[in-house]
Amino acid sequence: MIVGARSCSQKEGGATENKPESEAKIEIKAETEIKAETETEIKTETETETETETETYSQAGVVVVDTKRVTGAEVKTFDDHLAVEEPLEVRITAEIDGERLSASVAVTMRTPGEDRELAAGFLFTEGILSSLEDIEHIAQDKCSVVHVELKAGVTIDAKFFDRHSFVASSCGVCGKKSIAAVRVRRHFQSIKGHPQLEPPLIHSLPASLRAVQSNFESTGGIHASALFDTAGNIIEVREDVGRHNALDKVIGAQLLKGHLPLNENILLVSGRASFELVQKAAHAGLPVLAAVGAPSSLAVELAQESGITLIGFLRDQRFNIYSGAERIALSPASK
Repeated sequence: MIVGARSCSQKEGGATENKPESEAKIEIKAETEIKAETETEIKTETETETETETETYSQAGVVVVDTKRVTGAEVKTFDDHLAVEEPLEVRITAEIDGERLSASVAVTMRTPGEDRELAAGFLFTEGILSSLEDIEHIAQDKCSVVHVELKAGVTIDAKFFDRHSFVASSCGVCGKKSIAAVRVRRHFQSIKGHPQLEPPLIHSLPASLRAVQSNFESTGGIHASALFDTAGNIIEVREDVGRHNALDKVIGAQLLKGHLPLNENILLVSGRASFELVQKAAHAGLPVLAAVGAPSSLAVELAQESGITLIGFLRDQRFNIYSGAERIALSPASK
């Protein structure tokens, strides 16, 4: 039995909350506007607190489940903390062949929270958006749909409204064709040989990430992506059951703040380095991608094609460099 469950009205850390008006380059519709447009009642925080006062939450995106652990012949009942996984539909309104249309472009299984960032990051890293300036509104309907309205005059390819021909990073299309598509659609390039990073700084990144992974600490089953500056300071961290979602949330947050490209940053992912993560990093102009786990062969190929420094097995004071070693300041004897 699930003891705690996430409410639709639970407050999420959206990218534009409490943002100064001078910084807010994107208009996010207020909840009252969403209510008027969708005729769906959105509960207030007070109502939510009244209805959920008997529920037990450790933090957003986590539920508590009654669980039995069997060790040999011994059975023990305890409360286990699990990462929430729920579907999110991303819908866009845009001009197609001179006509303004609305349609669903994706459904992803994600951990609720930062859904607007996830939608914006996904649309950008899949080549549907080219910049923050393309977006007119982002609004969340209930807790499972994000609507992204593009500005008048912004047109997109009609294929993006056809789910069957939509080219996503995880759809299993031919690797060579995927790499070619990334090269054509990419909006930003990393700067060759920049930044220069010392190995001790690289070694320090996993501990810094682990220290702020609140959901992983309680569940042991959630991915994280972290953005660092070149001094090793954390800029942004997002967690999600999907490794690609966690990265889309990080990139989406930076997109909504107007901080792309990410030429002066380092990306660390908590698991392996897959092709789709390198693809998304390339779109954002990231020069360095480090992973705690192993890269795939196609991830290495794409990193080499994109000029990205790809680091794997970053743990226990060691790491492997699979591409872009010129950015790591190695001693002459170790080169």
